[in-house]
Amino acid sequence: MTTSPTTAPAPATGLRDFYEDPAVPVASGEERSLRQARMLARALGPVRPGHPPAVVLDVGCGDGSAAAVAAPVLDGHRIVGVDWSQDALRRAARRLPQVVRGELAGGGLPFASGSADAVLFSEVVEHLVDPDGALDELRRVLRPGGHLMLSTPNLAAWYNRALLLGGVQPVFSEVSLRRVHGRPGSQVVGHLRLFTARALREFVTASGFAVVRLEGAPFHGVPGPLRPLDRLACRVPSLASILLVHARRR
Repeated sequence: MTTSPTTAPAPATGLRDFYEDPAVPVASGEERSLRQARMLARALGPVRPGHPPAVVLDVGCGDGSAAAVAAPVLDGHRIVGVDWSQDALRRAARRLPQVVRGELAGGGLPFASGSADAVLFSEVVEHLVDPDGALDELRRVLRPGGHLMLSTPNLAAWYNRALLLGGVQPVFSEVSLRRVHGRPGSQVVGHLRLFTARALREFVTASGFAVVRLEGAPFHGVPGPLRPLDRLACRVPSLASILLVHARRR
């Protein structure tokens, strides 16, 4: 369900190997991508005559599918896909006009400070060893007042609350990189961090951003009969499957 965790600081070779495995999902749900793109389009507005387009970095772009969904909504603005996975970038290059190899750890992203108008950070933060350092780096590359559009699975999604009451491991959480234990599903995706709506808001604020809006999005992995309920839960972001945050760099 997630974009590639390709910007995660991965000190262990085994973790990097895991993320480079072509079997690990690098695409996210289309509806989440569309909702996030619409949030950003409202924030940026259309390209004005005589003004340059906004520079939007899709950090952790994975196979580029989310950015490809966003591109028509962000018509005229410049989207740059960024990832450290060579396999993901090869796939992203088929969908995006510009892709760049880079990571948040080590030397940081290959962009000057204040050079980006917006950053898409779509379901990446849950994979990070050092999420604080990652947001510091995103803040560096954003201009003052620049937009951060961050999405991540919700630990307190409506069904996870019920699963915990039954003693079942919540969806999105993982205890192993080898196989799934104690929760529904069979796909290991490498989640290391999980957020509730309150925790995410506090985390983003503490990282030097002002939260503008928090919305919910559905999860494409919810079984068909339950999808209407999942979409209904989006009206209350704290219950939604996916959390979407729009924040601005202070």
